[in-house]
Amino acid sequence: MPEAVTHQDQATGQNAWPIMTIEKVADVNPHIDKSAIPDDLPVSFVPMPAVGTGDGSIHVEATRPAGEVKKGFTAFLEGDVLFAKITPCMENGKMAMVPKLVNDYGFGSTEFHVLRPKAGIDAKYLYYYVSSQSFRGEAERYMTGAVGQKRVSTDYLKRSKIPVAPIDQQKRIVAEIKKQFSRLDEAVANLKRVKANLKRYKTSVLKAAVEGRLVETEAELACNKPPLPPGEGGGEGASYETGAQLLQRILETRRSQWKGKGKYKESASPDTTDLPDLPEGWVWSRLDTIAALKGGITVDSKRKDSTARLVPYLRVANVQRGYLDLSEMKYIDAPESDIKELRLQRGDILFNEGGDRDKLGRGWIWEEQLADCIHQNHVFRARLFLSEVSPKLVSWWGNTFGKYYFLREGKQTTNLASINLTKLSAFPVPLPPPAEQHRIVAEVDRRLSLVREVETQIDANLLRAERLRQLILYEAFNGQILRVGRSVSSADSQLIS
Repeated sequence: MPEAVTHQDQATGQNAWPIMTIEKVADVNPHIDKSAIPDDLPVSFVPMPAVGTGDGSIHVEATRPAGEVKKGFTAFLEGDVLFAKITPCMENGKMAMVPKLVNDYGFGSTEFHVLRPKAGIDAKYLYYYVSSQSFRGEAERYMTGAVGQKRVSTDYLKRSKIPVAPIDQQKRIVAEIKKQFSRLDEAVANLKRVKANLKRYKTSVLKAAVEGRLVETEAELACNKPPLPPGEGGGEGASYETGAQLLQRILETRRSQWKGKGKYKESASPDTTDLPDLPEGWVWSRLDTIAALKGGITVDSKRKDSTARLVPYLRVANVQRGYLDLSEMKYIDAPESDIKELRLQRGDILFNEGGDRDKLGRGWIWEEQLADCIHQNHVFRARLFLSEVSPKLVSWWGNTFGKYYFLREGKQTTNLASINLTKLSAFPVPLPPPAEQHRIVAEVDRRLSLVREVETQIDANLLRAERLRQLILYEAFNGQILRVGRSVSSADSQLIS
């Protein structure tokens, strides 16, 4: 292809805009005379995280002395366009036009290409073009280097093509893009605000559920029921199985199922210091009273076994707060004895040992999504002694109150935290009457199902908004946005409805 061709005007059939190589319209990675910059001069410093993902935002407030960044960092000036060249930053749209800089100089990541528009080229016009999904998608095809370190080369960027409208049309196009993006951004902000409100609502629902405030308690319902006749076991009022009575049945089952070494050890009472008061009919218990706890397999074990076979196992990354992410499973050669001992069963409750603070104690329930799945040693398993105890209710409690318990009782370092099996065993769990547990779970499931439906619609509209954004850019650089006068106002109303 020649260095400059013309862009076909689809409305008139006449050639309109020349299509030129990037190096014809901008200096690519231009030289800056760094010797003229005093070493002690504070200058803007822009690492990769300071540039937004797909939104053109850039933070230039952070400074460093010029002498510290002259060597080993990329230099740029106000009005330049930064283009992330490394994967996945390039694909994610980390591009921005450089605003006013501290003392007029900026230095940043070496993973930025710098584009300095030449005369007759609007910097924002150039930014919008190279940040478009169509341009990034094409650049991705020609990235070079090893997996995980692929980059857009300087030579490729120089040879890439751009349709060049007259400067007055460039400014009008930029203004129209800004206007339509502003409308779209408002709609997206509304959607994200609704999504944040839904997240807060989910939190409030779970909190009310585990505190006995979501549905009428069994004690309240019993007060409104007529008592049974004396000959049928009644006389004082309607009866129900309380949490304390359920706990006694659990203890009996726990004792009868004991298969450990040595004498059976009775369950300890939970430490209720600083715990909230429970509703009538509820009782506090320890986690190891209502469930058998088990650590997992050590993944880096070197031992060999003739019975070993490949099975999937859960890692900390798979066990999220309130759901399991099984999109990326790993497998391990495990001895048949370990598989038998660690094979997950439906209803098993999972707790993460830790990692960073957000991972500490988070968990959810296994529902037999995979056959012969086991868990690693950084994921604990709690298997309930009685089916009358709801695993969801226990896990919801662990993901709400448990966050504070695990952070308080866990081992802490600068950025990491961990909980051991002893502390997890002593985790206090509220135990409602069985019938009340069923009604709580049913009500939470009903409400969260409605929330998921709304979230699904919001996510679809957010995806649609991004497609509209790319359509706007496509029309802008195909000469349609000024002729057609396209507006996304109707799309806005659909997105926020």
